[in-house]
Amino acid sequence: MAVSVRDVAAAASVSVGTVSNVLNQPGKVAPATVERVLQAIDELGFVRNDAARQLRAGRSRSIGLVVLDVGNPFFAEVARGAEDRAAEAGMNVLLGNSDERTAREAAHLELFLEQRVNGVLITPASEDLSVLRRLRDSGVPVVLVDRDVVGGSFDSVSVDDVEGGRLAATHLLEIGRTRIAYVGGPQSIQQVADRLRGAREAVRDRPDVTLEVIEMSALSVLQGRAAGEAIVARPASERPDAIFAANDLLAVGLLQAFAIMSDVRVPEDIALIGYDDIDFASATVVPMSSIRQPAHLIGATAVELLLQELSMPDGDHERSVRFLPELVVRESTGGRTAGP
Repeated sequence: MAVSVRDVAAAASVSVGTVSNVLNQPGKVAPATVERVLQAIDELGFVRNDAARQLRAGRSRSIGLVVLDVGNPFFAEVARGAEDRAAEAGMNVLLGNSDERTAREAAHLELFLEQRVNGVLITPASEDLSVLRRLRDSGVPVVLVDRDVVGGSFDSVSVDDVEGGRLAATHLLEIGRTRIAYVGGPQSIQQVADRLRGAREAVRDRPDVTLEVIEMSALSVLQGRAAGEAIVARPASERPDAIFAANDLLAVGLLQAFAIMSDVRVPEDIALIGYDDIDFASATVVPMSSIRQPAHLIGATAVELLLQELSMPDGDHERSVRFLPELVVRESTGGRTAGP
């Protein structure tokens, strides 16, 4: 049976109120009494029920964070940035993985409400933000992570993915590639669509260049391998001479398919560039070029916006922070190895 506050009070020969003061406001209690209560807590193995205390107070020291894929190192680093900044403010982060599914996203949001979180950070799984608007209107602050909304209405932290797509495609053009394939999906994810948009803008005035879209069902290594196998199955003359993958996990899968299942050489036959610049990008058998995003800073900045909103609940709730991506060139597009 769990040890209660009453058990501690009885063992220390003090009132329940005194035990509560020792736990919450020890300065109000005589030092000798504090020592006696702490000794009783230690001997009985009492564990403070913070969850119940927070529910009674109608508040929490927690922030909810929902990402598209916690297995993606990019989102893991975003979560780490959020956790580091939250810890500085004396708060915790509850992490949820939507797996790019709205039903799972909704389940996490419901759980966060039950836990009385101070606010929610989220990378939405769809364009429909009605649930998030209702959440915000009910008094729970919401900050969009790695996502921007045209016309504002939410605080947000994002990267200019259109510019990132433009950087990737322009780099492939500059190394002389003219048959480019964009591997990504689903297009319902705004980041995927924006990166494609940037690539299209880069090749728009190049009639000698083709841009093929190969849409996959997920942004994963397995989907990258599937795309690579399909490309390898084509006659050599019908293969692209460059690929822009919507993220590094897809790029890793493509590289695996080319290295293990065929004689396609990277970058000699097909140049390959990914997106996110996860740590593993520089450690693949052919170090991969990528578009770098400041993942840790994105997570930390999202928490900072949330903290500002909590301190000024009646202030401006349409603040948007947008970072610029960076091209990192490595061997997969013919460059020298760049630093991590």
